[in-house]
Amino acid sequence: MRVLLVGNGGREHAIAWKLKQSKNIEKLFIAPGNPGTAMLGANVAIDVNDIDGLVNFAVQNKVGLAIIGPEDPLAAGAVDAFEKAGIKAFGPSKAAAELEADKVFAKEIMRSMSIPTAESRTFTKFSDAKAYIASRDEAVVIKAAGLAKGKGVYVCDEPSDGIIAAEKIMVDKIFGEAGAKIIVEEKLLGEEASILAFVDGRNIYVMETSQDHKPIGDGDTGPNTGGMGAYCPAPVVTEKLMDQIIREILVPTVEGMNRSGKNFKGVLYAGLMLTPGGPRVLEYNVRFGDPETQPILMRMKSDLLEVILAVCDGKLDDVTIKWDKRPSVCVVISAGGYPGEYINGKVITGLDEAAKMEDVMVFHAGTAEKDGNIVTNGGRVLGVTAIGDDIKSAQAKAYAACEKIKFEGAYYRKDIANKAIK
Repeated sequence: MRVLLVGNGGREHAIAWKLKQSKNIEKLFIAPGNPGTAMLGANVAIDVNDIDGLVNFAVQNKVGLAIIGPEDPLAAGAVDAFEKAGIKAFGPSKAAAELEADKVFAKEIMRSMSIPTAESRTFTKFSDAKAYIASRDEAVVIKAAGLAKGKGVYVCDEPSDGIIAAEKIMVDKIFGEAGAKIIVEEKLLGEEASILAFVDGRNIYVMETSQDHKPIGDGDTGPNTGGMGAYCPAPVVTEKLMDQIIREILVPTVEGMNRSGKNFKGVLYAGLMLTPGGPRVLEYNVRFGDPETQPILMRMKSDLLEVILAVCDGKLDDVTIKWDKRPSVCVVISAGGYPGEYINGKVITGLDEAAKMEDVMVFHAGTAEKDGNIVTNGGRVLGVTAIGDDIKSAQAKAYAACEKIKFEGAYYRKDIANKAIK
């Protein structure tokens, strides 16, 4: 089968790496891809948001399956466009992608299905938001309602900081139209967990658990990023807790989407806060998470292509996924200055040395090739991922590989997976 994978990040490099292990892949195209995916298939210079260009390429090259990695093309209707052209596509429809693209819609689904989440209010005017936040006397969380690359959330311990965050989003428009509406939530306390599941519209198959590290600094300090690392599994999610999550969150979410006429297919990602009162939904994503995909797919032993086709065909109940029992850890190396301003084009060394390490994969995210060198080309540059006999050895391998990789301004957190080790 000829497969087109859309995207150019660490998530897509990990998906391409896993797909390449399938005996049923005749040819793998990645659009636009990165230097890492170029080692696995044919990169195609088409932007992820050029949906017409992607569909035309797929038709001309007899592609049988399109896999959409990032959220923007999903929200713009990429899956609908491929299916209209007679090509199987993995991911939710434009209507179903609203679960991630519009946090207000997601809250409505949660309320309608009694899914546990934070108490919240929605605002379309800054003056109204400001008055409400000023009336609070406890911590608030301010969220841009639209897509903001994982950076549209501000956790504010003081309501005055919440007003500043709301002003940045609604008045200064730092996230553009994504901030036309905001949600003001209560701050939930507990430990976070990422639950990813394959959904075929009817059946739900939960993947191994993981935990992301959003803030830039050690000890979860500083501003939020797209994710600075992850580990899999998350020991905080016990079997009993997982049963509760499936029963109270995943099943009602899929049912709620179907009731709303927005049948859900693809990957459903529930970002949860495990509070003393039970699990609460922080957000939904409608695709593989990044960087969670890297450690999750390092542990998947089954054929990813078979699973994806089963989702597309509504036959997920025919599939059994096997997992490596060993845990995995992914450490993201970012550009100096990220998530603020940073400079691209820094030459990266040590990639070959890191890649030679046993049970280590270096997934490219923000990289490019220039004059025979691999250079930085984004905020999150690499996802260094390792598998080990226990979480501590996986962590040690990942950090040993990170130490081999050098570029000017390189930064990574030093505490990824410490929570799991504790």
